Amino acid sequence: MSEPSKRPDSSERHEAIDISDFVYAATGARVRRVIMPDGSHWFPAVDVCKELGYTTPRKALTDHVPEGNRESLETVTGSHCLSIPAGREWRRDLQLIDLQGLILLVQACTKPACAPFKQWVAEVIETIQREGSYTLEKAEVQPTEPGAPIAYAMPEQVAEAIVRLEAHNLELDEELANGQRKSIELQQQTLVLQQQTVALQREMLATQKATLAVQQAMVRALERIADRLDALVMEGRTPREHVKALPTTASVLADWRQRLSVTADVWTVAVAIAPVLVEKGELREPLESIAARTGLSVHRVNECLRLLRKHACIRSRGGAGDGAPVYVLNQA
Repeated sequence: MSEPSKRPDSSERHEAIDISDFVYAATGARVRRVIMPDGSHWFPAVDVCKELGYTTPRKALTDHVPEGNRESLETVTGSHCLSIPAGREWRRDLQLIDLQGLILLVQACTKPACAPFKQWVAEVIETIQREGSYTLEKAEVQPTEPGAPIAYAMPEQVAEAIVRLEAHNLELDEELANGQRKSIELQQQTLVLQQQTVALQREMLATQKATLAVQQAMVRALERIADRLDALVMEGRTPREHVKALPTTASVLADWRQRLSVTADVWTVAVAIAPVLVEKGELREPLESIAARTGLSVHRVNECLRLLRKHACIRSRGGAGDGAPVYVLNQA
């Protein structure tokens, strides 16, 4: 709520009903307003239309509010030599309506919350038509100080509407608070899950490090065994010819080179399959795969393998489940 101008002194002007409660009962919201030095109240039309459910404020003003009850903010403030209130929402061309314009919009509104206010307005009109005037009831307790303004009782319909709206607002506040609490709980659960994920990742990293350490230890142990075997051979305690060395790709190819006197394509196939035979102990690769790796035809690959078998470089050991032939090294 904004009040850029000063309220009139209570001794000069007294409102029988507090304007804030009056507007709240009519619209169901604390609509912001500007108060002129003459005591008139002006309300942003867009605020009122939004609270009353009008989807097109311009059309609502044209249909229900006469031109005399609506002006731009610049015109209203300029008529009293006042400046435009500060803030992005207070534009010069902002359309304002006076209290009568607000009441006209409420009367034309179909929003259920406006019903008590509209009923009270109808009662006021009926009372004036019947009795010639309408007087608010004075409050039961009146001020005793001299010159103090007289208090008037809020109309029952308006007071009940305010109570209901306040109760509804309290329910909304409670729902909002519950939603915020649930959001905080969800954030806390998410944080716990994130912490558990980090802990799990750390455990996995520790396991990987432990596995690597074991592998490194096994490599060092094998190196020590190899060194020990070499030492025994050098000492003559174990004859070198009785120490059976594991084949390597280089040793296999060197052995084949001594046996073979073949064309380049046969040697190409030999170079392609030797590492597989050494590392895996057997060759289960389809002919098509070997052909793709060597650039030869499937037929030529098959002929090359036949020549390697003929010269006792490899030997056949049946076939794999997918039909591919299985070959192993032909060691003496």
